[in-house]
Amino acid sequence: MPRTRAKDQKAATSTMEMTQALLQANPKVMEAWLDLMNESARFVADRLQKDQETQKALLSCNTPAELMQVQSEFLSNAVSQYTAQTTRVFEKMSEATRVTLTETAKVSSRGYDDVPL
Repeated sequence: MPRTRAKDQKAATSTMEMTQALLQANPKVMEAWLDLMNESARFVADRLQKDQETQKALLSCNTPAELMQVQSEFLSNAVSQYTAQTTRVFEKMSEATRVTLTETAKVSSRGYDDVPL
């Protein structure tokens, strides 16, 4: 079922509100999560470029053997790129989570001096 404009606008508003809340909470946290989002966007753009190059190569094939070669190279490269990307995203997500927890602990932790005896 296709999304409606109201749902799309609601999702965009929610994302914008979340982004603003993160930025106000702590710039380090926002920077860590933006780094993750930028990496994901970079990967998608790169994969789209590779897909377009493969499409051109497929259309220029003259024999079934050439077609098999292009498809084989494409699948092999795609699997290795997706595997590498999964590792990068995992590392960036771990770092973003670490930064978030560290920065949140700084804000929410209590000092020993504020506990009445």
